[in-house]
Amino acid sequence: MTWSPKYTITDKLLLTIREIGEATGEIKSFNLTDKALAKLELDAEELSSYASTSIEGNPLPLTDVKRLLKSKSIHIRDTEREVLNYNQTLQTLYKTVKSKAFTLNIATLEKIQGQVVAGLMDNPADCGHLRQAPVIIRNPRKLDEIVFLPPDAKDVRALISGLIDFINKKIGQIDPVILAGLFHRQCVIIHPFMDGNGRTTRILTTAILGQAGLDLFEIFSFENYYNQNITRYFKAVGLEGDYYELEETIDFTKWLEYFADGILDELRRVRKALPDSLEPQPRLEPHHRQILDYIDERGSITQREYGAISSRSLASRKLDFEKLLDLDFIEAKGTGRGTYYVRITR
Repeated sequence: MTWSPKYTITDKLLLTIREIGEATGEIKSFNLTDKALAKLELDAEELSSYASTSIEGNPLPLTDVKRLLKSKSIHIRDTEREVLNYNQTLQTLYKTVKSKAFTLNIATLEKIQGQVVAGLMDNPADCGHLRQAPVIIRNPRKLDEIVFLPPDAKDVRALISGLIDFINKKIGQIDPVILAGLFHRQCVIIHPFMDGNGRTTRILTTAILGQAGLDLFEIFSFENYYNQNITRYFKAVGLEGDYYELEETIDFTKWLEYFADGILDELRRVRKALPDSLEPQPRLEPHHRQILDYIDERGSITQREYGAISSRSLASRKLDFEKLLDLDFIEAKGTGRGTYYVRITR
């Protein structure tokens, strides 16, 4: 089943995506050590694990979530298991995406849902498998009020396959923010599982952002933005009525604007959280990065090797090395003609 979403790239959406790029660039311009980056990732994991489960009604406050994730508790309640499941799944997915081993397919979708709801569902057949029964979305404040009727179970596999095919084909063609946003809402609309749909979708949205090329995807928590106003999130991401009466008129424009706002808001939060003692790195030109990329790939570089890959003059090449030496990006090893340059480990 081919999926072709309707949306408009508005001026607002374009501006927000540009600001996301600027915010990402600003954060990357800081001389963040591996330890500092690891701390930002840990903070984001904790915040995402808290916020995404809180959206679904988990009552644990952030302080308890942080304490739980640091403990080695064996006897845990379902509320704690829900948080631990989310955190462990998120950590695994970060590693998979960063190692370029992530593949978006139905098996991945089912695996993630199975990990998210492990030990929390009465019927094992609903864990790690697309739903085989109908579901109804009710008003959480008035449980007798039906808000949305998702697609029939018999159509779920075809609809999810169409969504996944679209995402995989459009990576590199559509901006990562737009692509991840489209996946997020359509997956929620399809509601492919009996339970765990929101948590599964939010985790996979993070993976798609990283796979599609959004730098620093692992240091912010868009779930935190949603959790600040859950009613607004549910209204933005969901539908009201019968899927089959709405499917031809679904427009993703307003949702994409909201989705992009959430990412930008989180990047700004991360930027404010950076220590005041950090200073932005001086701007590096493409030829400087060429040297660093070569070292990252080969382990070291010599003047002769740089000359073989660069069209710059000998005098300019020497200045390029001097600048990187002055900025403590590289250090010289050896002497005379045996001199070579390596990265400085931070």
